[in-house]
Amino acid sequence: MDLKLTGKIALVTGSTAGIGFAIAKSLASEGAHVYVNGRTQVRVDAAVAAIRSSAASTKVDGIAADFSGLAGAEEVIAKLPAVDVLVNNVGIFEPKPFAEIPDADWYRFFEINVMSGVRLSRHYLAGMLKRNWGRILFISSESGVQIPAEMVHYGMTKTAQIAVARGIAESVAGTGVTINSILAGPTESEGVSGFVEAMAKQQNKSKKEMENDFFEHARPSSLLKRFATVDEVAAMATYVAGQLSSATNGAALRVDGGVVRAIL
Repeated sequence: MDLKLTGKIALVTGSTAGIGFAIAKSLASEGAHVYVNGRTQVRVDAAVAAIRSSAASTKVDGIAADFSGLAGAEEVIAKLPAVDVLVNNVGIFEPKPFAEIPDADWYRFFEINVMSGVRLSRHYLAGMLKRNWGRILFISSESGVQIPAEMVHYGMTKTAQIAVARGIAESVAGTGVTINSILAGPTESEGVSGFVEAMAKQQNKSKKEMENDFFEHARPSSLLKRFATVDEVAAMATYVAGQLSSATNGAALRVDGGVVRAIL
């Protein structure tokens, strides 16, 4: 299937590993000129090299920027003034009891997970509307619908992403620009894998046993009963980024393994 992404310029934030890297690699394989992003130049260079090694013909470059403040978005915009596809993927998570989450953590999570996407979308949207074509994706989570008790601050930011994506979509109705959010379920990304391994070690269990416990107790509604792969999430993002998804707009698309029980 030709998603008609050849020659499109795509920026994927937080894409040196995990879901972001998988999306960047997938978009590049579809012919897009992809810009990888990470906090350090070393990680960005490594990700760019890894994508290029998969196919010599891929067009991929990198921009190092830290989205913990306004400066990160400004740096990216200065180096890349216009894009056709924006994937707001950068994000952080950390399990912590609600009573132990200080104000600083709430602001830090909102700054990185939400405001990074707000700032970049606000800038790139104008060019997309001028060309009457563009795709903006927010990589949210099922945690934005079913707020996890173990990290309420993270769930809050994921809910906010869904709201922002829908609101922007409402504001550009009738144009060739679409804005959607993707609700990823529990996914075996670099960060999650490390967390599961650490928990397994603490409880003297195998990683597989820890995964089984997670889906039995923490996410019992899962129909997949395993962590999704980053490529499974990337497949949805790549389709939504393409020309063929033009009738999908303002949607919260679930790649959650059936964790969310609601039909709609």
